[in-house]
Amino acid sequence: MIPRYTRPAMQELWSDATKYRIWFEIEAYAAEAMAKEGIIPEGAAKTIWEKGSQAEFSVERIHEIEAETKHDVIAFLTHLAEFVGDDARFVHQGLTSSDILDTQLAVQLARASDLLIEGMERVLAALKKRAFEHKNTIKIGRSHGIHAEPTTFGVTLATFYAEFDRGLTRLKAAREEIATCALSGAVGTFANTKPEVEVYVAEKLGLTPEPVSTQVIPRDRHAAYFAALGVIASSVERLATEIRHLQRTEVLEASEYFSKGQKGSSAMPHKKNPILTENLTGLARLVRSAVVPAMENVALWHERDISHSSVERGIGPDATGHLDFALHRLAGVIEKLLVYPENMQKNLDQLGGLTFSQRVLLALTQEGVSREDAYRLVQRNAMKVWDDGGHFLDYLKKDDEVMNALDTEKLEAMFDMGYHTKHVDTIFERVFGES
Repeated sequence: MIPRYTRPAMQELWSDATKYRIWFEIEAYAAEAMAKEGIIPEGAAKTIWEKGSQAEFSVERIHEIEAETKHDVIAFLTHLAEFVGDDARFVHQGLTSSDILDTQLAVQLARASDLLIEGMERVLAALKKRAFEHKNTIKIGRSHGIHAEPTTFGVTLATFYAEFDRGLTRLKAAREEIATCALSGAVGTFANTKPEVEVYVAEKLGLTPEPVSTQVIPRDRHAAYFAALGVIASSVERLATEIRHLQRTEVLEASEYFSKGQKGSSAMPHKKNPILTENLTGLARLVRSAVVPAMENVALWHERDISHSSVERGIGPDATGHLDFALHRLAGVIEKLLVYPENMQKNLDQLGGLTFSQRVLLALTQEGVSREDAYRLVQRNAMKVWDDGGHFLDYLKKDDEVMNALDTEKLEAMFDMGYHTKHVDTIFERVFGES
């Protein structure tokens, strides 16, 4: 994990110290359950809990042991035995390393999801507030980067709100699917333990027992989880890209907040660069880079292999950490976003009313002109604006074929801006459930 792009809570979650503490909780809860099932003495389970809870596990010591054993779980168990004493022989009864590693990963991914959900909720709150603020702020809509028809900046933000709301639903579903516990022993048969132990530990850790595992939790769960993160990252990039475009000098309809003392360029003192949204674009690419490896982890050999392990040690902390950071950075951008309605109006007027071309086209067809002829007439006059400037309405009024079909009053009515915003309330009710 890169500290520059990692918030402290996520950094702590993926630390070695947290990992080993989770390992201890899994082993201790399992010992407690085994004692209830008569597999190990109750006194041993109590000793494991008491001495392990008071222990200050040394990451350095575990790494030192692992350097010799070449096995991380055995290294941990050896270190745990240094605190627990003779009763340590009852730790890990009937379990295998994957039981501990997979359950630990499930705990961390579930907790990471909780942090991500907080970030999503902050983004949604910011989008909703700014959408209502600019519900009726008229701007030009664009398709292919070219002026299309009028919309409002509030509607633009509402589209992002709806998208992130869907992302939140996917994230919650992914969290539920990934939060599974497997303590079924070698090849998943419970031969040397009992299903009741798995159920007990799962309940204590806030997980669900895996219905059937091999020696690992099936990796389709993880693939779905990282795919959900990848989709959210794409939504982050879409919004970041929109803001980057709006901040371009030639557009300048919105821009990132530029703080006092901030510098935009080492060479050009006048620059105000969209560095935050550009950063978000890059972070989104990193999060999405985890999706394909997660998909490839699904096909393991027989009951297990460890080809997935090195992948998940990287993508687990990196993908969740980068997305967590990105969501809070994005929320900050939206909260402080500078909006320029005057420039929106200026840009809207730039093409001299061409954005009303569809209304004129439809009006001509409703007056009996064929669609082909109506399109030809409208486009003919629209191209004059593109080539020579001026106002679209003026060219239409000088076109005899147009005026033979439409009188002046009907033609001028086609240039009413309110026509394009009459359903904004309906859109907001659909998105936010209120007007």
